[in-house]
Amino acid sequence: MTAYIGRFAPSPTGPLHAGSLVAALASWLDARAHGGQWLVRIEDVDGPRCPPGMDALILQQLDQLGLRPDAPPEWQSRRSPLYEAALQRLIDAGQAYGCACTRAEIAAAAGPRQRHGELVYPGTCRNGTHGRPVRAWRFRVDGRIDWQDRRLGRQTQDLAVEVGDFVLKRADGLWAYQLAVVVDDADQGITDIVRGEDLADNTPRQIALQRALGLPLPRYLHTPLVLAPDGQKLSKQNGAAALDLSDPAARLREAAGVLGLQASGADLLPSLVTAWQARHGDNG
Repeated sequence: MTAYIGRFAPSPTGPLHAGSLVAALASWLDARAHGGQWLVRIEDVDGPRCPPGMDALILQQLDQLGLRPDAPPEWQSRRSPLYEAALQRLIDAGQAYGCACTRAEIAAAAGPRQRHGELVYPGTCRNGTHGRPVRAWRFRVDGRIDWQDRRLGRQTQDLAVEVGDFVLKRADGLWAYQLAVVVDDADQGITDIVRGEDLADNTPRQIALQRALGLPLPRYLHTPLVLAPDGQKLSKQNGAAALDLSDPAARLREAAGVLGLQASGADLLPSLVTAWQARHGDNG
């Protein structure tokens, strides 16, 4: 069996909050329970949304919590040549194409076809831009993706119907999350992805890219979400408060509770590893 390598990949658009700590702790616990490595990758590919110094703050927060990576962190903003090479491979294989559409044009063509507030691309430029300049690059989807989540069980999604040909490189020149994360996970040898349940919906697109690029398929486990008082996912976008780390152990216990874990004894993190192993050690 391939040696376990897991990762936590925060976007430095704000400090860690209660929801992101749950994902960080779960990924760390899973790596430790499997005797593997745990890496940290700063997903700052969307530079304009990342305030200066936020990456350093997140790393400091993780250190205060005792969640320390087994290798120096990586930054997506330094990895553009890898994404460019992957995009070119997809273009050469006919699996990616240039798109000239504006958002307004997509909205007009897509009509009511929306998904989670996002427009389902109608495939306007699949057969060429008809002389118009390329604004973005899209992946040519084909059919249904079935996959198994270690917590959620069997999942399925028809990419053509539910998502449409999705963006790989944006009109503003920035790399799309879907391509960057797939390339990074493969380059770093990630075998297991443990992250929040809100990202489960991205998994079929990432599996489609992994297959198209001939990359290994990691195992997936999506963790429960921390909800805000209004029932929405706790996130930086809806004003989630930064972690109060005056008592790191208390924050870890709270995150463990969301994961259905209880710690016993004075050694908090080792106790949580044992609890995680009892719950998840046989399904991945």
